[in-house]
Amino acid sequence: MAEADFIARLRTIATHPAARGLMDDAAVLPSAGVGDLVLTHDMIVEGVHYLPTDPPQDVAWKLLAVNLSDLAAKGATPVGVLLGYPLGDPAWDLAFVDGLAAALAAHDVALLGGDTVSAPRGAPRMIGLTAIGRSSCAPDRRGAQTGDDLWLVGAIGEAGAGLAIARGAGGPPALLAAYRRPVPLLAQGRALAPYAHAMADVSDGLLIDAGRIATASGLAVAIDLDAVPRSTTLSGFAGDDRAARLAAVTAGDDYALLCAADPGAAGTIAALGFGAVRIGRFAAGAGVTLTDHDGPVPLPARLGWEHGAG
Repeated sequence: MAEADFIARLRTIATHPAARGLMDDAAVLPSAGVGDLVLTHDMIVEGVHYLPTDPPQDVAWKLLAVNLSDLAAKGATPVGVLLGYPLGDPAWDLAFVDGLAAALAAHDVALLGGDTVSAPRGAPRMIGLTAIGRSSCAPDRRGAQTGDDLWLVGAIGEAGAGLAIARGAGGPPALLAAYRRPVPLLAQGRALAPYAHAMADVSDGLLIDAGRIATASGLAVAIDLDAVPRSTTLSGFAGDDRAARLAAVTAGDDYALLCAADPGAAGTIAALGFGAVRIGRFAAGAGVTLTDHDGPVPLPARLGWEHGAG
């Protein structure tokens, strides 16, 4: 069953307002405290989200980072996490715990609890984490408006190249680190949130995640492929032609941020100082369109990663 079809079925029962119609990557519960509670849960699966040869310390880092990235997209400050863990190989498990301790310390996040189970011998590991944060301004992915600019913060395509390196292609260590140890853009998310009509992180690919904002908001989005910035490291490794750029915007695992904002906020957003770049615009209609210096660009067969697809 495709991921989109399964989530569509879940929407019939996820009727609490905090669920945001399951159109967002986090639930937001109103709170009488300092900011609303933001809750998100992500799982990573061996052979899907990470390679069996990836170091367990890096797997722990990535598990925390992907959850914190969802909080970043809601302008949230992390409060703590709950871990769901399948016990298997004792040496691997202990190394994972050491890696998790280092990741939690690096991001100043508390481990609050969770659950452990015994995993069947030889089965791929499936590890889950729930992250809890607080936000005084949590942009809804459904909030983009006609005429809004689409902004990008962060690098695109580095993690996809890093995955190729992890599989043996060889290449710069910085790209391997982008795949194994992504950095959630928490401070940037908090700074952007007050100006964002909608915001999401780039977990499955820039095109598919921008399209999800558009779909949730009942709009179309047009993206300028030439405007999507390329890091010096990636350009030197993977080239800079149209094919390389399309590979970058569909690869996923980048944990950059996408933000829909009124054009009147452009100067303020640009002045925030962390390299936000306008890459597109929302308009009436539906779907994603793509252009570059040569004109319209045909959309690739897959806009990004979707579980259960093909």
